[in-house]
Amino acid sequence: MKYSNINFNNKTILITGAAGFIGSNLCFYFQNNYPKATIVAFDCFRSNDKFSNGNPKSFGHYENLLGFKGIVISGDINDKQALKNLEENYTFDYIFHQAAISDTTVLEQDIMMKTNVNAYEDLLKIAINHGANMIYASSAATYGNSEKFEVGYESPNNTYGFSKVMMDNITYKYLKEDLDIKIVGLRYFNVYGEREFHKGKTSSMVIQFAHQILRGEIPKLFEKSDEILRDFIYIEDVIQANIKACTPKKSGVYNVGTSKPRSFEDIVNILQDLLEVPKKKEYIKNPYMGSYQFFTQANIETTKKYLEYEPRYSLEEGIKEYLPQIKESLKLK
Repeated sequence: MKYSNINFNNKTILITGAAGFIGSNLCFYFQNNYPKATIVAFDCFRSNDKFSNGNPKSFGHYENLLGFKGIVISGDINDKQALKNLEENYTFDYIFHQAAISDTTVLEQDIMMKTNVNAYEDLLKIAINHGANMIYASSAATYGNSEKFEVGYESPNNTYGFSKVMMDNITYKYLKEDLDIKIVGLRYFNVYGEREFHKGKTSSMVIQFAHQILRGEIPKLFEKSDEILRDFIYIEDVIQANIKACTPKKSGVYNVGTSKPRSFEDIVNILQDLLEVPKKKEYIKNPYMGSYQFFTQANIETTKKYLEYEPRYSLEEGIKEYLPQIKESLKLK
């Protein structure tokens, strides 16, 4: 489905983090809807390198791009020469910056800041030089334990959330200038959907619970999961927001969610209903106390106003559409 009247055919589009979850979905959105577009997929693909928490340094995986026919470049956004090559070899019309260290449990603050903050400003300078609209991934982690989930009420409780606040601050700095481009930061809430399989432990609870149930296990939830409410948003609505951000009525930072928080308990119940299995559950202690968001609810009024964004999928509808892909992903394990 097309989410904009823009004709992206014959446009040159850079997607960073293109072998990751959201980036790969963007690649296929353009490929499927605009076959004459030049799509440059830039990613630091998976290697054996791991952070101190044991998780991979990159979630980018070639399997997320199987069937992609555009240009694939393996590179690190921290590599100044790699960015210079992009700037000199192409003239971009749009840049979708999805590359980041998105693992909230990463302890290496230095690499988190270099990757999420400094590299963003380098890419933004390319966008300005090329006259390319910049759409980038911010995060609901900027809010932390804030009582309000709207711009101006940031209270990050981990390095990742802090890094995204710093990205947004860079945006505000540049928006004070008289630029010829639009800059839009999208604060994603809890995204789930196709092509997230390779995120491993950081993948959505939708796929994690589904895999447990499909393996015949009793799903494990944190204690008081019925009180942990999150704004879960299906990948198709995230793609919608990115496309509509190409022609915003106003540059800025916007929430991307449904504004309707649901519990982990709801996810398990929906999955068990769809899979027609008994509603059994096991409860475990939450090991992330102190750095864990127990409630998120996106205020999307400005997103609706300036991006004309309207979420299309309820949690029930999103999980139902996603379930066939979840079953396929289990075969890969």
